[in-house]
Amino acid sequence: MSNENEPETRSLTRTIEEQASDGAVSASTSRATAEEDKVLIADATGSLPPHVVRDLLSIGVCFRCVLRLLGVHGHVYSCSSLSPSILCAVLEESKPNYGGVEESGLEPIDDSNVLQKALFCSVCMGILQFSNVDEGGVLVRRDGARELAASVAEFVKRDGHDIDGFAIDILIPSIVSANERAARLHMKKKYGSERWFKERLHNDSITVKDALRLSITNTLETLLGVESGVDSFQIRLTYTHTKASPNIPKFAEVNQPHKRRKTGMLGLYCTTDASSSIDEFQINGSEDSEHTSGAADSVIKKCLNSMQDKEFSEHFESPPTKVDRPCQLELHCHRAPIYIGGRYLKYSRNVSQTKWIIDDERMGEASVEEIIGSNILPVCRGDNYKFHAAGREDIDVRMLGSGRPFLLEVHNARCLPSMMPIDIMEKRINSLDSKLVRVKNLKMMGNQGWALMREGEAEKQKQYVALVWISHPIKEDDLQSLSSVKDMQILQKTPIRVLHRRSPLVREKIIHWMKVEKLDGSTQYFLLHLCTQAGTYIKEFVHGDFGRTHPSIGSMLGCRAEILQLDVTDVKMDCFN
Repeated sequence: MSNENEPETRSLTRTIEEQASDGAVSASTSRATAEEDKVLIADATGSLPPHVVRDLLSIGVCFRCVLRLLGVHGHVYSCSSLSPSILCAVLEESKPNYGGVEESGLEPIDDSNVLQKALFCSVCMGILQFSNVDEGGVLVRRDGARELAASVAEFVKRDGHDIDGFAIDILIPSIVSANERAARLHMKKKYGSERWFKERLHNDSITVKDALRLSITNTLETLLGVESGVDSFQIRLTYTHTKASPNIPKFAEVNQPHKRRKTGMLGLYCTTDASSSIDEFQINGSEDSEHTSGAADSVIKKCLNSMQDKEFSEHFESPPTKVDRPCQLELHCHRAPIYIGGRYLKYSRNVSQTKWIIDDERMGEASVEEIIGSNILPVCRGDNYKFHAAGREDIDVRMLGSGRPFLLEVHNARCLPSMMPIDIMEKRINSLDSKLVRVKNLKMMGNQGWALMREGEAEKQKQYVALVWISHPIKEDDLQSLSSVKDMQILQKTPIRVLHRRSPLVREKIIHWMKVEKLDGSTQYFLLHLCTQAGTYIKEFVHGDFGRTHPSIGSMLGCRAEILQLDVTDVKMDCFN
């Protein structure tokens, strides 16, 4: 019996030994990290004035903001052991002399006492203490930057993105800028005559955003297994706070002139002022509430920078008031749009290019946009898509021949662009049972796809074949008259059928060439092949649109002409060939 259990016992023993060994290594690593942090902190803080550090801590400024306000740069912000007690211990050891102010016997500052006096930083409002309120309103306290980085990494993995790099985007409430200005003014009033202040006054301090980025980036790189930098995949940390100074709108309104701004889909202009933007900011509480809060934040910062100290003091308390509730944090992952270009062919006369609904009733059985987008989106694992094409054909017009160039813009794709299975996308669409739409020459495109589309649209020519009926039998002279056309200029007023959605204009267009193909057994029906400048209304060129297009096939032949069917056979553009 003992022999049967012996392998299991040995295995368990080895496991315990391995865990003990891992624990010892982990403890050793932690001690080494702590020592390294202490050296880094000592190097960064050795020249700081201890009396000022203690003063800032006493008014509720967190230790990372103390370092920021005193002009400290570098990776000290990523030290997990950075705390008021460690900071003061290092300063106690250095005991420098600052312009005649000699500090000795600094009282040790206990972390818990600091938290009792001000639960959260009066400048950054908890951001650099790595504490926040979550989306459910629950207070989340973290011991350090590593815990925040771990939370962010877990969120990224849970969101399902494949990544080969990342960029960190941080949005903070604009009130933080006012808090920082108030803290600096407090320092200026109290220590402005001391030598260290004059020396550090001109030093650029690190921002809250940069300090937070420095604090979490290295750990995030380790946890995600990729490097940070400029990347299409973005991790956004959005901080908001319910506290917004009631004085902000007042000085913003005084300092900002009335402006006209464009609003709404119709492009109307209204007169507004800075305070209206700030009001929206107060409701949204963050720099990034679509368009308005970003503008509001810019207004606030501009006003803060332009204000003299005396004016600022009239609107804000200095030092800033203490904070008992941190910012709310919302995490969001997003990849910049990717573009998949190609050409599509449409074989049905009952398929629109984009989804078409009138009075809640769908027009046509499907759309090119939906057929292509709904089959590519799942492969990319994106949130949604937008469809862009080089021109459009009517629902009853087929797109044949070389196909029409298009771009599919996929938002927040979770699949890496470099790993997109283009061949699978193409096969998936082309093997559909309906056979309504087919694609060709699919490829991944960068932003250059837009340039190719725009360049081609300006110069493109389009070829068509139309089934035409005329009111009298076609003659040989008629064939010669039409086939001899070369670069004929026509004038087209906006067609009656699209006047409800297009401006009433007169457009000059070019008919490059035409060729007539007679149909066996018919004297009044024929196929008209033609090549035209992009934007020509072909149906109106045939029947004349009650004289709104001139010349037309009808006017040239001196009879009534009607178009029965129309196909696009080529879109001449140098892209996606």
